[in-house]
Amino acid sequence: MAITPARGSAPAGAVPEPQTLGFLLLEDFTLISLASAIEPLRMANQLAGRELYRWYVMTMDGAPVRASDGMQVTPDASAHSPLRLDWLVVCGGVAPQRSVTPALLTWLQSRQRQLRRVGSVCTGSWALAQAGLLNGYDASIHWECLAAIQEAYPRTAWSTRLFSIDRDRFTASGGTAPLDMMLNLIGRDHGRELSAAISEMFIYERVRGEEDQQRVPLKHVLGTTQPKLLEIVALMEANIEEPIELDELASYVDVSRRQLERLFQRHLHCSPSRYYLKLRLTRARQLLKQTPLPIIEIASACGFVSTPHFSKCYREYFGTPPREDRGETLKIRRLEPAVIPLADDDPLMQSSSATVALSHARGEPTYASIALG
Repeated sequence: MAITPARGSAPAGAVPEPQTLGFLLLEDFTLISLASAIEPLRMANQLAGRELYRWYVMTMDGAPVRASDGMQVTPDASAHSPLRLDWLVVCGGVAPQRSVTPALLTWLQSRQRQLRRVGSVCTGSWALAQAGLLNGYDASIHWECLAAIQEAYPRTAWSTRLFSIDRDRFTASGGTAPLDMMLNLIGRDHGRELSAAISEMFIYERVRGEEDQQRVPLKHVLGTTQPKLLEIVALMEANIEEPIELDELASYVDVSRRQLERLFQRHLHCSPSRYYLKLRLTRARQLLKQTPLPIIEIASACGFVSTPHFSKCYREYFGTPPREDRGETLKIRRLEPAVIPLADDDPLMQSSSATVALSHARGEPTYASIALG
């Protein structure tokens, strides 16, 4: 594949050049996170009928690299190719500390001033943090690495959010979270209509926002030294619709009610009833945002005896009533295609995977179905 050289500004009146992204793959990167980040860009181009985004897969030396599932990926370029990038996305995976080399850190530090946005997916934020590029920023990383990275790089505000977008930095925790992050970034750049249409094409029922949290397994919060507490919480999670009385929970795991209260206060800093309520309300919020179920049915499915009681608890916990939190489903308008032809003799238009994918998409009924300003 040919590599786009550094290029100048577009002439006045010309179609704006696409944003160019470089995906820097570290050894043992996770393939699902890479795909989750790239596919929304491909679909944005298809729906717009022109290149909004262009991307290149890179490694430091230009050599193939293996993903965590063993698949080998051949990059388009090395990190030292003469690409003019607007965004850089560092893609990490298993044991990110092993993939971070002095050469990588030096390259990141020298390159970041030339970029509009710098980001990462999965554990790629470890490299950014070690290079000092996340100091003073909010950032996300996969929950498995959270405790270690908080200790190693305290100048970054690490969170359990699925992804974080803070000024010119963007970091996603892993798995499918990069899909949500990219949809949010595309929405900021080109409007919510386009990001919502992409989610429809991917049969993605709800675009998660920055407020959505990773669900960190309780055993990783508590460690493995409290089997009674883990067992009690598992019982709570399995009995949302018909909550179990606390005395019954205590008897199931052979502890007293007083011991039960102490376990929760010591390790979860709340009462068992408060924790149980949190589980039920969290499930209710998922149902509100992800299903068309009536509120009365959601209240019943989450163990509330009446809708008013459910609404009161929900409002007190989340700060908004359930009816307002649900929101309205976006309706995507079908617009007349505004096809912008690709210049077959333009070497810049022949050089990226984005151009190839866009050319193949011309026959799709959704091609150019979203009109952008």
